[in-house]
Amino acid sequence: MLINFNTIYFLTILSWIIGIGAFYFPIKNPKRKIGTIFLYIGILILAIYIIGLWIDLERPPLRTLGETRLWYASFLAVIGIALYHFRKLIWVPLFSFPFAILFLSINFAHPEYFQKTLMPALQSPWFVPHVIVYIFAYSILFASTVTAFFGLLALRKGEDATESVKIADSVVYIGFAFLTCGLIFGALWAKEAWGNYWTWDPKETWAFITWLLYLVYIHYRYHFKQAVKTPLVILTIAFGILMICWFGVNYLPSAKNSVHTYGMTQK
Repeated sequence: MLINFNTIYFLTILSWIIGIGAFYFPIKNPKRKIGTIFLYIGILILAIYIIGLWIDLERPPLRTLGETRLWYASFLAVIGIALYHFRKLIWVPLFSFPFAILFLSINFAHPEYFQKTLMPALQSPWFVPHVIVYIFAYSILFASTVTAFFGLLALRKGEDATESVKIADSVVYIGFAFLTCGLIFGALWAKEAWGNYWTWDPKETWAFITWLLYLVYIHYRYHFKQAVKTPLVILTIAFGILMICWFGVNYLPSAKNSVHTYGMTQK
């Protein structure tokens, strides 16, 4: 690309750091309009880079873990600012943007060696919607985890965390819907690529476990509407399993037989 990732990294990080600073400080009279502008500038810079990378590679930049981290960072930023605008959750950007910076920093520390070629299994119309929907779901469910963290912290201080659970509900339902779509798209993709909807591949197994845990949360909330601590704990555990599904599976011994090993970073 004409603009390398290092340049994009520093411009994005600088915009977000200035934006967060202007957004939250001084606390009594934060200049949120100025902060929001800089946060949007960083999102725009990253979006332009992803689009440019897509054009330059002549394929969707979704092949490796490093490429998916770019999408995850951008989705975290977008969801963080969206939850502030539409749900007035002013504290979400304080977590979503630093974590987005963290994921970009991982890519900065471990540069990608991009390849234009896609293996035959990835040359499917289900490839892009499956991966993007999943990454978007992961980003939304991160917001629910932050909410759960605040709720558990409030309980530890002896405060009421009912509002945290209610906020988590609205976020989890959206995230679970996208997670379900990702699971379905993956099954359709598997049928086209390998002839079976489901083979209990390690990645598929952990994806199913992740989906089940969020389903447990939804059912628990439906049957125990007054419960507070247990659903927050379930959310925390579920996100941990989600991270194993996304990153950890590639490092398990069983991964050597997985058809999903193309997700490892190629160098």
